[in-house]
Amino acid sequence: MADPRLIAIELDEQTILWRNADIEQERRIAIFDLLEENRFEPQRAYPQGYAGPYRLKLSVEEGRLAIAIAGEDGQHLETLILALGRFRRPIRDYFAICDSYFQAVAKATPQQIETIDMARRGIHNEAAELLIERLDGKITVDFDTARRLFTLICVLHIRQ
Repeated sequence: MADPRLIAIELDEQTILWRNADIEQERRIAIFDLLEENRFEPQRAYPQGYAGPYRLKLSVEEGRLAIAIAGEDGQHLETLILALGRFRRPIRDYFAICDSYFQAVAKATPQQIETIDMARRGIHNEAAELLIERLDGKITVDFDTARRLFTLICVLHIRQ
């Protein structure tokens, strides 16, 4: 019986060079929300017709996103590699708007915070659509799953 969902998500800690409390909170929320509700359906046929649930490990290797997929028992099923070139701008824009948002929370008016948050959501939504497009034919994900995965991809790109 198919169970196309994620039950565990791990980020390669060697990839993450630095993160502050705000980013760490974003990571925790993204993982929690992903595990609560997601659709993650690899399109490749696995041995014995395995169709989920899945464990996921994300890392960046030589400038590309590595998506290691394992079964419920931890047995490796496949690793997908995605070029990240088309994500560079959305990642950079997302970091910039998040920085503005975190600064605004401390000293801006509620209306200013809402305006920045709307811009942040817009960038996030566009990046989720891009991720769905890049995964097409490899993994089927819903929009919310793509949004949360993009958050985790951003966490992997922190270099400061």
